[in-house]
Amino acid sequence: MKKVTLILSLILVLCMLVACDPKPNKGGTDDDNSQNEQETTKMYITIYGNKLEVTLADNSSVTALVELLKQGDITYTADDYGGFEKVGSIGHSLPQNNTPIDTKAGDVILYQGNNICLYYGNNSWNFTRIGWIKGYTATELRNLLGAGKGSTQVTISLN
Repeated sequence: MKKVTLILSLILVLCMLVACDPKPNKGGTDDDNSQNEQETTKMYITIYGNKLEVTLADNSSVTALVELLKQGDITYTADDYGGFEKVGSIGHSLPQNNTPIDTKAGDVILYQGNNICLYYGNNSWNFTRIGWIKGYTATELRNLLGAGKGSTQVTISLN
């Protein structure tokens, strides 16, 4: 009886091991490669000679913007709005992925498909997130963006 129980236990353990055996990795798929490319692609915003790195969100708006930037940098004029952002038209329409967002300093947002908003304060609305500028306080971003000082030239690039 002990031998039968032992044999059944071994069979059960072997079945569990076979069921949990992961499939071998054969170098990744196209989906894996595009996801890795998205993760490694960085965008930069240059204002008054300061180059800020943007960590990109994962959506079709970002994919379209990256493809556009592969053709060349985009420079646009951004103006203060509401005491919490600099906003300006990039001259191109991108797909929108609007969701309710509570913005904070450092957020880079697509608004109405053709405007890029750089936040140095808070706001709540249905927007499309492009990414985040990390490593700066709200006060530092306000100063870097020239908040309250009129129009600002912004260049977005991939390098």
